[in-house]
Amino acid sequence: MTGTAAPRVGGGPTPSAYNPDALTHVELTWIEKRIEYWIRFGRGTGERIIDRRRRVVSFRPGAVFAFVRWAANDYGTVISRIDIVRAAAPSAAYQTLPFVRPGGEILLKIEGWPKVEKVLQHIDAVEAAGVDPCDAAPDHWRHVAHRMAAGQETRPYTLERHQAWLKRREIEQ
Repeated sequence: MTGTAAPRVGGGPTPSAYNPDALTHVELTWIEKRIEYWIRFGRGTGERIIDRRRRVVSFRPGAVFAFVRWAANDYGTVISRIDIVRAAAPSAAYQTLPFVRPGGEILLKIEGWPKVEKVLQHIDAVEAAGVDPCDAAPDHWRHVAHRMAAGQETRPYTLERHQAWLKRREIEQ
């Protein structure tokens, strides 16, 4: 209510949902074999290095990116997750996501390393088809999420599908 935020465990105030620069900011951490958060694909507009292990990558509204989170403790993996997100546009509705400020439209959310690995392989296949994954149709990422949730194989994203998406997008604009 007052615009101030309670301090976080890691120190410093928590950023509020208000985002004056209209960008989506993703907090990345890399502590080898403990916490590994990274961007698999996406076109960032800027990067701010906090320290050796932490940085913040920013994305323009509408940009699509893949955010991978993996963490472990002394007993093994604690979390394995991949989210493919479309950065929130100002004044548009969005979903919140840990380490993503203010949030975005979640196109795909997969948990568990075997499934995350399948998504990473699917991303590699999209790149092998000659398409940048951040340019692929958002509906395709939803398709991948739903098919994986149902335990079924996903359809490959081909250059022909991509051409159809580009024509559809051109008509809708």
